[in-house]
Amino acid sequence: MSRKRIWAGAIAVSVVAALGVAGAQPAAGGGGQQVPELAVTNVESLSLEQMKELVTQYLVAMGQDSGAIRRMLSEAREKRDVVKVLCLDDKLNQADVATRSARDRQPNMDAAVTSKDKDQGKHEFTVIQTLRERVKSLVAEANQCIGEETGFVGDTEVTTDIDPTIPDDPSNFPDDPLISQPPPVSSPTQ
Repeated sequence: MSRKRIWAGAIAVSVVAALGVAGAQPAAGGGGQQVPELAVTNVESLSLEQMKELVTQYLVAMGQDSGAIRRMLSEAREKRDVVKVLCLDDKLNQADVATRSARDRQPNMDAAVTSKDKDQGKHEFTVIQTLRERVKSLVAEANQCIGEETGFVGDTEVTTDIDPTIPDDPSNFPDDPLISQPPPVSSPTQ
């Protein structure tokens, strides 16, 4: 199932790259160094050295994002919020797998730069960029993890108020209701 997600992420990044969207955003977690994010408008326009530099920045940002999820998980564990811990643990595991996969691909990127293999470099860059986008989406999903509702502790008490102006209250039936007799049976043939 994770392969399907990676492929879906690769397609999404390709679409964004084809549309030419560019922007800068701070790294998740609020503090620390901010890493510029770049949705490359045209991978062809980048040199291998530029791709290698962006890959390095992506790996730093992915590490920071995993750290942000790890901090949220630690807070949820301190609060003993089992539901949120399970959600955040799943997101952290997925982010760690994507980050490890990107780190494992970095030597391939370095080799492409050394051998000046533009096709291999583009391939590795695109895969790592897709993994980066996946980690960013996992941070967004981690921010949406909800925990147990602790606002309702103790027994629940239900009170009912009946409006006295309601006509024909069904709770006020007479003790001896009038029961009518059914009509006698008659035959249509007699």
